[in-house]
Amino acid sequence: MIELVNEAASTIKGVVTRTPLIPSSTLSRLFGFEVWLKLENLQKTGSFKVRGAFNKIASLSKAEKAKGVVAASSGNHAQGVAWASSLLGVKSLVIMPESTPIVKFVATKGYGGDVIFHGADFNEAYRFAIGYAKERGLAFIPPFEDDLVIAGQGTIGLEILEDLPDVDTVVVPVGGGGLISGISATIKSVEHSVTVIGVEASASSSCAESLRRGRPTEVPGAPTIADGIAVKRVGERTFELIRRYVDKVVDVGEGSIAEAILKLLERKKLMVEGAGAVTIAAAMEGKLPESAKKAVFVLSGGNIDVTMLDRVIRLGLLKEGRILRLATVIRDIPGALAGLSALIAGLKANILHVIHQREAVEVPVDSIRLEIILEVEGFAHSERILKALRENGYEPESR
Repeated sequence: MIELVNEAASTIKGVVTRTPLIPSSTLSRLFGFEVWLKLENLQKTGSFKVRGAFNKIASLSKAEKAKGVVAASSGNHAQGVAWASSLLGVKSLVIMPESTPIVKFVATKGYGGDVIFHGADFNEAYRFAIGYAKERGLAFIPPFEDDLVIAGQGTIGLEILEDLPDVDTVVVPVGGGGLISGISATIKSVEHSVTVIGVEASASSSCAESLRRGRPTEVPGAPTIADGIAVKRVGERTFELIRRYVDKVVDVGEGSIAEAILKLLERKKLMVEGAGAVTIAAAMEGKLPESAKKAVFVLSGGNIDVTMLDRVIRLGLLKEGRILRLATVIRDIPGALAGLSALIAGLKANILHVIHQREAVEVPVDSIRLEIILEVEGFAHSERILKALRENGYEPESR
């Protein structure tokens, strides 16, 4: 595999961005070891996928390029194939499931790809795309189950080793397995002592389940913020490489993913999608080995759906304890609400939302029930606020 990765590095040089590898003092202090971030969210089209897509399409014969290529994807692979094809003068068609967000469909079209919608999910779109390509004699560009695609993603491993030769731990997102199989095979071929950790969303942990069973295994899957790695079954080829080169695969919860997105946005000013933020979430959940002293976290993409961003940020704030939901009862008289607001303001909390419930059955007729959402500093601040409210005669219920 390392020979293919070296060839891929030559193929994509000057075309695909060599993304920055930057240190983070904030995250280093938080986790207790040296943290470096590999910024594939700054890659062309906003994802690492262009590496494998360009490497694969560039390898096609003139006859294959003249006919065009077909791919199946609901997101980053679609954009990578469309971009790479346009750059190489190749016509591309992407089969997308009906559930694909509009923003991803529009982006794929914007990079020059044609789109056909088919199927309720990725698996149905994938099967249709393979049949479509075979019937018409077109080259199919797999999202991960292909050595040239894997080798393209493996060039990230080369860049990490060149930029940080004394790295001891590399943390990589896992979906279908193309990214981590390429990176791990590359790194282990050059430096055996480096620990490679894969991270999945708990809602779609096919790789961990496959490793437990000793074979690629399909899992039901559930909705997840990390939609870019929500793959029901890891690939056959990628599974073999993962089993050989990856030291451990862990999974992380939705709250931690949201908190990681928020932290990267606030502390590093980096827009990272859920699939890319799972690596940071793994450190937040304490799932990295104690041996980690100088770790690289691969932030695989930045194509977060803006319609979801508000919900993700709110979930992240809740996970960090920076949102306090409470309910209390006040007299329904002039100045009562103003008095409560002044008390909250004096405690340095920000009122985000207030709901008045005059019809609450359990509330006295001369009173109203308030449900209040506050922005606070953290859990300790919330406790101070609740204590102060009680001392001033209120009976707050935290929610």
